[in-house]
Amino acid sequence: MKRAGEILKEQVLTIIGIILGAIGGYLYWHYIGCVSGTCPITSSPIMSTIWGALLGGLLLSMFKKDKKESK
Repeated sequence: MKRAGEILKEQVLTIIGIILGAIGGYLYWHYIGCVSGTCPITSSPIMSTIWGALLGGLLLSMFKKDKKESK
């Protein structure tokens, strides 16, 4: 069983992506957003932040190397 520190080291790119994506999603809502309120994602700061975190985590997790490739 892996320790928490080992898991965090393996997932550091994904965690960074989630944090940067959440910040980007919130900033997108704040500066661009949807004025009319009819846009399901960008009309709410919570939804915009969640979508940004999801996309940021997925984007940076693509750059994680597999253990088989690094050996």
